[in-house]
Parts: sequence; C-alpha cells; structure tokens
Amino acid sequence: MNPSDISRIIEMAWEDRTPFEAIEASYGLKEPDVIKLMRLEMKPSSFRMWRKRVTSRKTKHAKLRGFAVGTFRCATQKMR
Repeated sequence: MNPSDISRIIEMAWEDRTPFEAIEASYGLKEPDVIKLMRLEMKPSSFRMWRKRVTSRKTKHAKLRGFAVGTFRCATQKMR
C-alpha cells in the first residue's frame, strides 16, 4: 500500500461514523487487518486510545448501527 492509502485508512478508522465494512469495501481490509495496520502505524498510546474509542462505538459496525441509511460526508471528505 502506498502512504496516501495508509493515511486514508487511518483517517477512516478514526472517524466515528465510518464502519469497518466501508474500509473493507474500499481497501479490502477486514477489521483485524485494520487493527494490525493501526498498531503498526501509530504510537502505542495512540493505538490504545483508538482501541478504547472503537470498542465503545456501535457505529463502527454496520450490523450494530441503529439506522440503515443516513451517513454524513463532510465537504472535505474524498469521494471514492
């Protein structure tokens, strides 16, 4: 993967409303692969903070979301 793809995956993983399924659809990485990538690319303290944040978010998993449609895309987010 090139650095810009890695950067975008990390950005998507940090976003509360971007589910892991969206990352898999865009980049072919399943949740365990994203976790491995985050562990490799981030400082240990940042990784621990991210894991704590992700494990408490229902929005990171499409099946646990309380809504079927209604994602938000900010004006600066790239269209893929």
